[in-house]
Amino acid sequence: MEKRFNQSVFEELKSLLQDRVTSETNIRNEHGVGYSYHACTPPDCVVFPKNTQEIAEIVKICANHKTPIIPFGAGTSVEGHVLALEGGVCVDLSKMNHIIEINTDDMYVTVESGVTRNQIDEALEGSGFFFPIGPGVNATLGGMASTRASGTNAVRYGTMKDNVLTLTAVLPNGDVIHTGSKAKKSSAGYDLTRLLVGAEGTLGIITELTLKLHSYPEAIFAAVCSFPSVELAVNTVIKTIQKGIQMAKIELLDDQMMRAINLYSALNYAEKPTLFLEFGGSKVELEEQIRKVEEIAHEHKVIEFLWEKGEENRKKLWRARTDAAPAAVALREGGKLMSTDVCVPISKLAKCIVDTQVDIAETNILAPILGHVGDGNFHLTIVVDPNDANEIERAKALNERLVKRALDFGGTCTGEHGIGIGKLHFMQPEHGDALNMMRTIKRAIDPDNIMNPGKLLP
Repeated sequence: MEKRFNQSVFEELKSLLQDRVTSETNIRNEHGVGYSYHACTPPDCVVFPKNTQEIAEIVKICANHKTPIIPFGAGTSVEGHVLALEGGVCVDLSKMNHIIEINTDDMYVTVESGVTRNQIDEALEGSGFFFPIGPGVNATLGGMASTRASGTNAVRYGTMKDNVLTLTAVLPNGDVIHTGSKAKKSSAGYDLTRLLVGAEGTLGIITELTLKLHSYPEAIFAAVCSFPSVELAVNTVIKTIQKGIQMAKIELLDDQMMRAINLYSALNYAEKPTLFLEFGGSKVELEEQIRKVEEIAHEHKVIEFLWEKGEENRKKLWRARTDAAPAAVALREGGKLMSTDVCVPISKLAKCIVDTQVDIAETNILAPILGHVGDGNFHLTIVVDPNDANEIERAKALNERLVKRALDFGGTCTGEHGIGIGKLHFMQPEHGDALNMMRTIKRAIDPDNIMNPGKLLP
């Protein structure tokens, strides 16, 4: 793509921010790549604003010169969201990392968008409340909102779209808007909050968020259950959900992924298709939930049902799950991660995963499977040799077939990774004519296409 940048933009930004703007090559390269196989595509310069007003001034300068703007959080996205395809200015939000207010009476927290997932956990320690959305990396809250992130708790607490009450954003002309309210619900006008949540920085830069907090359960138990097959494990999940049993987390790891985490995290779980489960609530509620889930698991030929009731063992279990991606990469020296995800109706989940396993075996690709199967979302952690062009093409073809399979089952090309550039060409087959409405919204808000151009919309 043609670059859209001139030196006068840099000079104006330098006048505004002094030493908080740089065109140094190493820093530019660090901001031109995410956590993925996509080739580094650096911006022309990187700026480090400290507040919303500075971002508004940065955007006005760029808008005046029709210069692209790429928001940057922690650089943990996997589908090329932060690549500067047309050059331009990368807006690094890491200095906007203040927690503005924790309000336990009304159960919300207000943060700047550069606050990280781990940072909010530490701030809430001992408060009796927690923020439930947790991808497997220490992402920023602004980035999580922009990609509509979810994670292991989504089956009970929803995704980012369900947990953002209000936000502040800078639009492509430099205007600052505030959307939503701190009330639990509203019927007032278009839902602009949810328009910006998931927009991947293509409609504006999110600078502040007010997020829902949830009460920490009285008791939490975790379990590890291994099964003879993925199909039996997934059918256990489906039956559990259909029975209305409230689970906090339901994670599936196939035999390859169990081998990976055993090696990486020094564990010794059975290397079989396995469910990681977590129950949260009162002790009386948990006893009944546990009894019902054990019954369902035994109906589906569970091999082993291990309880991890101690706090330390439970944390170790979920640390291992969080480390699944690097654990998969560690299976192959010099391997590079090509992570992908889809989401399907839960009744189609077992068939979709089993067909995908057959495809993986026939393709002869290393691709351990894991997923938040309680909501029909699963991932392939494809590990490729970055220097083997043939293998990369076979991996991409595997991903193409995976997405087609999910769409045929009435699902979506991504449950939480987002589109970026990696899944751009799946938007038309998934959305059809509705894509024209998305383009109309984009043109109306960003007529010069300066906000993260080349992403989300083909």
